[in-house]
Amino acid sequence: MPTPPPVELCGQTESRWDARSPLRAFLRTETGSSAFLLAAAATALIWANADPSGYDSFWHTHLLFQIGSSTVSLPLREWVNSGLMTLFFFVLGLEARREFDLGELRELRRLALPLAAGVCGMAVPVCVFLAFNAGQPSAHGWGTAMSTDTAFALGVLAVLGRRMPQGLRVFILVISVVDDFLALGAIAVAYSARIAWTPLFVALALLCVVLVARSLKVRRGLVYALLAAGAWLALLESGVDPVVVGLAMGLLTYAGPASRSDLEHASGLFRLFREQPTPELERSLREGIASALSPNERLQRLYHPWSSYVVVPLFAVANAGIPVSAALLSHAVASPVTLGVFFGFVLGKPVGIVGAAAAVTWLTRGRVQPPAGWGAVAVGGTLSGAGFTVSLLIAARAFHGAELEEAKVGVLGAIVASFVLSWALTGAIGRLPPRARLRALVGRAEGIVDLAVPVDPDRDHIRGPRSGPVTVVEYGDYECTYCGRAEPVIRHLLGSFADVRYVWRHLPLTDVHEHAQLAAEAAEAAALQEGYWPMHDLLLTHQGSLQLADLRRYAEEIGLDTERFEQDVRARAGAARVAEDVESADISGVAGTPTFFVNGLRHHGAYDVDSLSAAVRAARQRAQVGEWRAETGPGRR
Repeated sequence: MPTPPPVELCGQTESRWDARSPLRAFLRTETGSSAFLLAAAATALIWANADPSGYDSFWHTHLLFQIGSSTVSLPLREWVNSGLMTLFFFVLGLEARREFDLGELRELRRLALPLAAGVCGMAVPVCVFLAFNAGQPSAHGWGTAMSTDTAFALGVLAVLGRRMPQGLRVFILVISVVDDFLALGAIAVAYSARIAWTPLFVALALLCVVLVARSLKVRRGLVYALLAAGAWLALLESGVDPVVVGLAMGLLTYAGPASRSDLEHASGLFRLFREQPTPELERSLREGIASALSPNERLQRLYHPWSSYVVVPLFAVANAGIPVSAALLSHAVASPVTLGVFFGFVLGKPVGIVGAAAAVTWLTRGRVQPPAGWGAVAVGGTLSGAGFTVSLLIAARAFHGAELEEAKVGVLGAIVASFVLSWALTGAIGRLPPRARLRALVGRAEGIVDLAVPVDPDRDHIRGPRSGPVTVVEYGDYECTYCGRAEPVIRHLLGSFADVRYVWRHLPLTDVHEHAQLAAEAAEAAALQEGYWPMHDLLLTHQGSLQLADLRRYAEEIGLDTERFEQDVRARAGAARVAEDVESADISGVAGTPTFFVNGLRHHGAYDVDSLSAAVRAARQRAQVGEWRAETGPGRR
C-alpha cells in the first residue's frame, strides 16, 4: 500500500487510500470479520471437546471489580455477554442511526419494507419454533430462533461472489439492524431477571441526561462514557440486560456530512497553526477537525473493528463450545429445541422476509419495492437463516444443560444449511437468460436521487454521448490535487464505457485554494470560444500554475483568441456560471472535492477505477431494467 500524502485541507470526499463511506466500511469489516468469527467458533468447539470441564469452569470463573464499598462480580461469560456485547450493540445502534440520517431509511416510505421484512423475518421463525415446542417448558426459548447474524450473513454473501447487487447487502444490513433491535427488546422484556424498579428509573434518568447533554452540544466523549457506564451499572442492578444501553447510546449519536462552514473553520485553524505552531493552537486544530465530522462516523471508525474482530469472536469462544458426541447428536435430531431452532432459521427466515417484502410491494401497488430483484431478495432470505451472536445470547438465558447444547446444535446446523441453500439459489439465478437474470438481481426499485439540480445538456459541460444511460457528475476544484488524481480515472471510465457521459461542475474551495476561482472562471471564458474541455485538461495537468499569465499561455496553446480570453477573464464573464454550480453543490450537500454522483446517486467511496466502474455498471443495470420495463408497458409488468 502506498504511503498517503500529507493531509490537504481541501475538504475532499476521501483520499484514494482509505476512501470508504461508513456503510461501505461497515460491510467490508463485517465480511472480513466472518473469518475471525468462524475461527473463534471452531476454537470453542475444539476446546469444549478436548477439555469439557476446563472450558466450563474457565467461563464460570468470577471476575470482581471494586470501587470503595461498591463491587460488581460476574462470571467471565457474563462479562462477555452483558459487558463486551454492549459495545457490539452500540455499533449496531450507530449504523441504524446513520441509515436514518443519511442512508436508505432517510426517506420514511422506504422504512416500511425492511421494517416489515425484519418483523416478519422474526415472527415466522418464532411460530415455527413454537410449533415444535408447543405445550413444553422449552417453548420459553422462542427467542433463540429470531435473530440473523450480520457478520455471517455478509460473510457468506462475500463467498458467493460479486454477482449479487449492492442493494442486497444494504437490504440485509437494514433487516439485521431491525432484527437485532427487536431481539434486544425481547431480551430486555422476556429474558431478564425480576425487575428492580429503582435502579431502572436511575438508568432511564441517566439516559435522559445524555439527551440533555446532546441538546446542549456537549462534545466531550468522557461525559457520555461516564453516563453510559452509570446507566449500564443501574440496569445490571435492575435485572434488565444492560446491553440495552449500547443500542440506546448508538441510536442517540447523530450522523451527518461535514458542512462547508465547519471545513472552512478547520482550514482557518490550520492556517493559524501553521503560522504559529503552539500547543494551544494544536489543541484547537484537533478539536476543529473533529467537530467537522459527525460523532457517528468518528465512533464507527473507532469501535467497529474492535466489535467485529475482538468482541464478537470472544463471544463465540465463550458461548459456542459444546461437547459433541454421538449421544448429543442422536438426541438433537429428535429434540424439539434443535428442530425448532433449525427450521425456524432455515425455513421461517426466508418465508418471513420474502413474504413480507412481497406483501408490502403488493399493498403499495408497487410504489415501495425492495432495493434488489426478487431473486436477490430470496438469496437474502436464505442468508438471513445464519443466526449466531444474538441467538446464542438468548439461548444462554433461556436454556440450561442439555437443552442449551441442543439449541447450539440447531444454531450451528442452520448456519451450514443457510450457506448451502444460498449457494444453490445463487447458482440457479446464474443459469437464467441474461434479461431474466438481470431482472432477478436488480429489480425495479427507484434509487434515491441526491443530485438536487439535474444535468441539463444545454447548460452543463458534457463529455461523451449527450444522452448516455449513465451520467457521472463531478464537483471539482482545479487546484485540488485529489481532483487531479481522479482525472485519469475519469478518462479510463470514458474509454471503457462508450455510453457514459461525464459532467464537471465547479466547486472552487476559495478558503484553501488561492487560484481556484480564477481557474474556474478561466475555463468558462474558454467555453465562450468553444474551448472548454481543452482548457479543462490543461488546468488539471498544471494545477500548480494557475496565475493569469499561465492561463493566457494555455489559451494560446489551445488556439483561443487570447486578447478576447483575457478580457473575459478580467471582466469575470464566467463568474455567474461558476456561482450557479457552487449553489447547486450547496443544495446537494456537497462540501468537498472531488464529489461524484452516478445517475443522481451520490457515490460514497473510493474514486479509483474499480469503485467507480462498479458504480457505473450498477447504474447501467438499473437503467437497462428501466428501459425493458418501459418496453413491456404497464400492462405486462
